[in-house]
Amino acid sequence: MKLRVQSGVFFTALLLGAFTCLTGCATTGIDRATKTTDSMQAVEEDYLKASEQIDVTRVSLENLIKPQQPDLRKSYDEYADNVEKMEKLGKQLDRHSEKMRARGNVYFTEWENSYTNPEIRELSERRRIEMREVYAKIPEASIGVRGSLKSYLTDIKEIQRYLSYDLTPAGIEAIRPIAQRAVIDGDSVKEAIKPVLAAIDLVKAEMPQGN
Repeated sequence: MKLRVQSGVFFTALLLGAFTCLTGCATTGIDRATKTTDSMQAVEEDYLKASEQIDVTRVSLENLIKPQQPDLRKSYDEYADNVEKMEKLGKQLDRHSEKMRARGNVYFTEWENSYTNPEIRELSERRRIEMREVYAKIPEASIGVRGSLKSYLTDIKEIQRYLSYDLTPAGIEAIRPIAQRAVIDGDSVKEAIKPVLAAIDLVKAEMPQGN
């Protein structure tokens, strides 16, 4: 008798758990939209931080390559610290961009379109196509900036590496032209970021906002 009671309690709990999962754990269209907009927000914040960090890195690099630098080691350490921050931001941007791409694919792929009413079905499909085309503007705008950012990160890292072996007035003088070009390249990356931010704002205006 005791065994039957325990079995009944267990079976009831199992059914309640399954019901809760079906009713409370299901992913809705608005859940997917929210996750997608949240991921766009993360990418947007990464780009804004990267733009700010480029400015800070520029200041430290320009200070490092000044003629007759009074404290080369201190200036080098500040620059190296900023290079490390830029690298971390670049990796974080890669992760968040991949998550945004994946969530966007899920959102548009699983867009519900099994409506009985043909007008609603047609409307749903038209809006899905329209919004997907708008969403595609983000990766399109990102193509240029991702390549520019990668090249910039490589250059500032290699400048740091070179100076770690030749942190002397002669070494500074030798690397100065390359460092000055890296400064210009950083400005170019900042300009390339602007269309991406504009594309994200455009898509966010079309989709439900995240929490």
